[in-house]
Amino acid sequence: MQLTELIDSIIADNDLHARWLNTLSMMENTGARKIAAAEDKVLVDLLMLKHAAEESRHAYYLKKQIQKIDTAACPTYEPAYLIAPTESHAYLNRLDVQICRYLKKTFGYEGTTLKYAAYLLVTYAIEVRADELYPIYQDALTATGSRVQVKSIIVEEEGHLAEMLRQMEMFFSDWHPHAEKAVAIETELYNQWVASLSTYLIAAA
Repeated sequence: MQLTELIDSIIADNDLHARWLNTLSMMENTGARKIAAAEDKVLVDLLMLKHAAEESRHAYYLKKQIQKIDTAACPTYEPAYLIAPTESHAYLNRLDVQICRYLKKTFGYEGTTLKYAAYLLVTYAIEVRADELYPIYQDALTATGSRVQVKSIIVEEEGHLAEMLRQMEMFFSDWHPHAEKAVAIETELYNQWVASLSTYLIAAA
């Protein structure tokens, strides 16, 4: 199934919708923790702090949206409260690992330089994906008259993408091929994730 069809199926079922929100919240929280882990103890800049804080806020906001569906649903990120938990947990970790391998092979980066370069490319690829995923989700929410909304996240993610472009321009002498590589890696992992969502929904039907 395509993402639009998957989301339509998910929001038609309150239990699945709650777990979908929880899954997105978990992934946003994972992103926030990865950004924090990439920070230098001394040289961390304002934008990294901003991005980590906003990803954490997105995780919190999505978690709060669950209460519009069921106030008792999905108290934690345990597998029973997620959709395709194994693939959803692995998605960002695999992206981080593969982009780190690419950077090591291409530039020989290590240590804090590797962490920062990976932060730039991973975050860029994720923001490109978020700019696609959240509007599709919001359109489905609007079409069904749902009380759940993700409009505020869409606005912030658009801002993140513009900021990441500026940061990459400052770090890489030519950021375009590296950004394209990051997006290509993410696209393959994203397709695997969407396939796992489809398999999960079919099994749960």
